[in-house]
Amino acid sequence: MVHQQSSQARLSPSSDTEDMALLLAPRLAYFAGVARTEHVTRAARELNVPQSTLSRAMVRLERDLGVDLFARHGRTVSLTTAGRTFLASVERALAEIGRAAEEVRADADPATGKVAFGFLHTMGAETVPGLLHAFRADHPRVRFSLVQNYGEAMLEGLRAGALDLCLTSPVPDAPDLVARRLDEQKLRLVVPADHRLAARRRIRLAEAAEETFVTLEPGYGLRRITDDLCREAGFKPRIAFEGEEAETLRGLVAAGLGVALLPPPTVPRPGVVELTVTAPRAVREIGVAWLADRPDTPPVAAFKKFLLSRRGTLLPA
Repeated sequence: MVHQQSSQARLSPSSDTEDMALLLAPRLAYFAGVARTEHVTRAARELNVPQSTLSRAMVRLERDLGVDLFARHGRTVSLTTAGRTFLASVERALAEIGRAAEEVRADADPATGKVAFGFLHTMGAETVPGLLHAFRADHPRVRFSLVQNYGEAMLEGLRAGALDLCLTSPVPDAPDLVARRLDEQKLRLVVPADHRLAARRRIRLAEAAEETFVTLEPGYGLRRITDDLCREAGFKPRIAFEGEEAETLRGLVAAGLGVALLPPPTVPRPGVVELTVTAPRAVREIGVAWLADRPDTPPVAAFKKFLLSRRGTLLPA
């Protein structure tokens, strides 16, 4: 008994509230039924529970709350002032639960459900719109909640339950995630149009060792790939600017702030020249990832199957 008292003493106010909610929740629908009919027998019939079960539940509810919710008049009951106050909140709570149940059922519907899908900024102009258009040819009413972000943020979104699937790079390797490689994308060394290397078509990355680079911020997959490729080429890049979006970097290259390793642009940008990197092999792998051991709803399963079917054809050649 002493142990129980010491455990209760450590409970925070929020814990007390949660404990009371767990204690009361199973009986709230019973209470609302009795309050609506003002008759225990009739409520028991509507709720499809034995009358004795319902009567005992109401007695325990009042005892746990420490207040009388009903005034009893033979076989009928009426709400007390406390009961009316309690009923208003109970009805709101039950309605919210009902809405939540409808929402999750709707999101899981095979024909009209929802997929929470994340993708890299560089996938947003053409790749993802093309994927969604192709998928919706066979699943026209499936809804999408789209999140455009950098790789690490999307992986956290998977872990937090905010995303079902994401397109990311590099392809993650983590015990709590499942990832499948879908395609790879060549990276180019982007230089200003008036740069000393601009007349070249191909270049070894080591030839840019003395250049100033503009790149994405740490935490972005492309930044990690840039650092790794430069290390493989034998140098550490001198960074003039760290940004959040590849096309911003391309604009800064055009303005002469440095050079950058970037995927191909959606449309050619004036003021820059894009050189093929011959060594080391400059590519980034694009993959789809999801949380391991999380069951898929039918729309998520259908979209996952669709993405995997696009392996090797996700990006333009």
